[in-house]
Amino acid sequence: MSQPAAFTDDGDAGTLRFSGSLSLANLGDLPDRLSAYDGKAERLDLSGIERIDTIGAWTIHRFSQKNGAAVEGLSEDGQHLFDQVQAADQPVRIRGEHVPAFSRVLGEIGAATIQSGKTLYGLLGFLGATTLAFWATIRHGRFRFNATVQRFEVVGVSALGIIGLMSFLIGIVIAQQGAVQLRQFGAEVYTINLVGRLSLRELGVLMTAIMVAGRSGSSFAAQLGTMKLTEEIDAMRTIGVSPMEALVVPRVMATVLMMPLLGFYAALVSIIGGGLLCWAALGIPFITYVQRIREVVPVSDVYICLIKAPVFGAIIAMAGCFQGMQVEADAEQVGLRTTSAVVQGIFLVIVLDAFFAVFFSWVGWL
Repeated sequence: MSQPAAFTDDGDAGTLRFSGSLSLANLGDLPDRLSAYDGKAERLDLSGIERIDTIGAWTIHRFSQKNGAAVEGLSEDGQHLFDQVQAADQPVRIRGEHVPAFSRVLGEIGAATIQSGKTLYGLLGFLGATTLAFWATIRHGRFRFNATVQRFEVVGVSALGIIGLMSFLIGIVIAQQGAVQLRQFGAEVYTINLVGRLSLRELGVLMTAIMVAGRSGSSFAAQLGTMKLTEEIDAMRTIGVSPMEALVVPRVMATVLMMPLLGFYAALVSIIGGGLLCWAALGIPFITYVQRIREVVPVSDVYICLIKAPVFGAIIAMAGCFQGMQVEADAEQVGLRTTSAVVQGIFLVIVLDAFFAVFFSWVGWL
């Protein structure tokens, strides 16, 4: 059983010798006796103590600071603990230093720029890792067909309703706004051109990508983040299963393959919505509307839709999976990474859409 903490005074030698256990359970009234001590103390000899904990180390440190006494005789572990307590005894600033608003804003912009660069670098590395994992699954015949088909349902089939409703309403809005503006010039018939080309070339695939980023990109990040938090991914590595091959590749492949179908479907539904508005508001028969669509919409617009869609799908899926694999420490990270996945997916989709617009104009697909 540990002895209560105690100390003895060597008198003129200026040394206090401690004995017993300097732990919370055995300190007793030692702090009070040290506070009341008014003798000369130049050295504190702790070679006779049984053990010391953080409370005991703090008591000795506070007394040594008050009297300017040197602490001696601690074991290696005890000395390490005492050093840590001593280093932690620093004044704490209740209020931070005042930073001018301009400097603070400039610092936040710089930090955001650095973070964006690191994220872009990480995404490029993740793209390379995904490509290598896909090649490994093909080369070794380990492609997970069932997992990919299940993702088809999650990414594509389950999204048909919301994407169809959104596209239908967008088609109506485009036709209504276009008709109102073109009526001023007596050119309401060109509303058909506006609906057809915008739906197939831009808004169909772009709005679909945004919706998929919100649905599937966030889902990928949350699923993988939760698996990372519960150490399921570490368990997969332990049993020799590659998380990239088993989790990332099926999700990326499903999104890449489903996006062209969803984008084309969204464009058709948007055209149908615009046709109903033209029939109801402008008196244009639906048959005439369809014939006019065939005349004014070049086949290159369909190609543009089908080219952009898989690229958008790959970006959305990799942003979601990348953020999910970055989850660490606690459950709050799952929410933060899920939000980052959606924001980054939508941002990159819009940036790439602008790039594609310039590129296709440069090659003559106007």
